[in-house]
Amino acid sequence: MVNLGLRRVEDEVAAKHPGLQEYASCQSYAFMKGVGTFVIGSGLAFVVQGFNRKWRYSLQWNVLFSTVVGLIASYTVTRRETKKCSELWLFLESKKLPQSRPQTPGLDFEE
Repeated sequence: MVNLGLRRVEDEVAAKHPGLQEYASCQSYAFMKGVGTFVIGSGLAFVVQGFNRKWRYSLQWNVLFSTVVGLIASYTVTRRETKKCSELWLFLESKKLPQSRPQTPGLDFEE
């Protein structure tokens, strides 16, 4: 058994997928970066609202707005980092670089 974070993975699965440890650490980093973005983004949005003199809303609306801003920022960062991890996984499994955009036959813009 191979430890992978908090879970244990069978030796056969770990041998079949040699990049599993790197992929798991990349995903963990992506999710922690998303959590950090949520905390920092929500906190900054809340502080910025405190300095805004034009729009004075109650505390509950300020908290709601700050939470939504933090969620959007967190989703964006986590999605981007997870995409990088999935491209890493494809590279580790196939030893080929994944293409960032699908190629349409007959349409080559680099001619």
